[in-house]
Amino acid sequence: MDIFERITKNRGPIGQYQKAGHGYFAFPKLEGEISAHMKFRGKKVLTWSLNNYLGLGNHPEVRKADADAAAEYGMAYPMGARMMSGQTRKHEELERALASFVQKEDAFLLNYGYQGMASIIDAVTTRNDVIVYDSESHACILDGMRMSLAKRYVFPHNNMENLEKQLERAVKRADQQGGGVLVISEGVFGMAGDLGNLKDICALKDKYNFRLLVDDAHGFGTMGATGMGSGEHFGVQDKIDLYFSTFAKSMAGIGGFVASDTDIVDYLRYNMRSQTYAKSLPMPMVIGALKRLEMLRTMPELRTKLWDVVNALQSGLKEAGFNLGQTESPVTPVYMSGGIIEATNLILDLRENYSIFCSMVIYPVVPKGDILLRLIPTSMHNLEDVKVTIKAFTECRTKLQAGEYKSDTFQDISALRV
Repeated sequence: MDIFERITKNRGPIGQYQKAGHGYFAFPKLEGEISAHMKFRGKKVLTWSLNNYLGLGNHPEVRKADADAAAEYGMAYPMGARMMSGQTRKHEELERALASFVQKEDAFLLNYGYQGMASIIDAVTTRNDVIVYDSESHACILDGMRMSLAKRYVFPHNNMENLEKQLERAVKRADQQGGGVLVISEGVFGMAGDLGNLKDICALKDKYNFRLLVDDAHGFGTMGATGMGSGEHFGVQDKIDLYFSTFAKSMAGIGGFVASDTDIVDYLRYNMRSQTYAKSLPMPMVIGALKRLEMLRTMPELRTKLWDVVNALQSGLKEAGFNLGQTESPVTPVYMSGGIIEATNLILDLRENYSIFCSMVIYPVVPKGDILLRLIPTSMHNLEDVKVTIKAFTECRTKLQAGEYKSDTFQDISALRV
């Protein structure tokens, strides 16, 4: 079969809905100033879909730092990969600042979080090693393992009893092959908002010989007494061997980093293909990240405001009878029951009649019959936003349960597109 013919006939599990949802449910356009209130299709909406936890995305100090850096350096400098011609003192300064903040010896700056995580796994493992990972791991972790030649075992989400069984298998196999064991978990699981059981995972290091890699994309800046992340929250930061985060969440920027012992970071600098063969992160993004990190460290009021909104939203939704699963983080999942068409009609109602924009997650990301509305609170929201949202969700749930969103076909959204 011709490759293009196959693609035309099979659009993929999500792509099959392209004609029904493109430009509205998928690839929607939020416009205007980054804030809790933006424009969707020319109309003002209250948005809960931006990974902008601390409100830094449009903070005046951040915008000035970005603009000043762009004016001084442009967007091209430095040219080339860092190993060849793209190294600067500012890149090194950012790495030192990140390492100091997360209490590691050194850090390596990454162009993107997704490709960075995938490349870390590929770089640190060989065909003789064994990876043991949580079943709910992010797609970047799964893709990293696909790149790696290491054998892999999966344990059910946060199931420590099963993790120990997998570790027994992994250590035995690794010893036979002359390799090692890498355990991978997340600090905060970004879809459900629950935390990786890092304390119990780290406790197993006393019994089994393994290294721990933690993806803390949603924990960095939000969790812990100082915002250091999930390791700080559990008191096990020193037990995390490879600490990873992205700038795309609390830092509201582009890029990421991995932090570890100096020898390990030096190894990654010379062996991560995604960085060796990619252009260096542009100077405005580096200087902008330095400013964001400074504010994250020195302005705890941003995190306090975030958690005020989180606590009000989550407690209010629970009091209204909504199921939020096991979230212990700012990520706020709201679980309902219904089919795909019901889910789209619910979202249409929220956006068109209540002016509320949030993300919808359906099968195959969640089981068939489940609807997940994922809300991301930020320090830019306020208690009135929370009140309005809970009222709207309550009314829409009543309509859903009454069958008002049932239909045999998707609603035509062509007239809604702009």
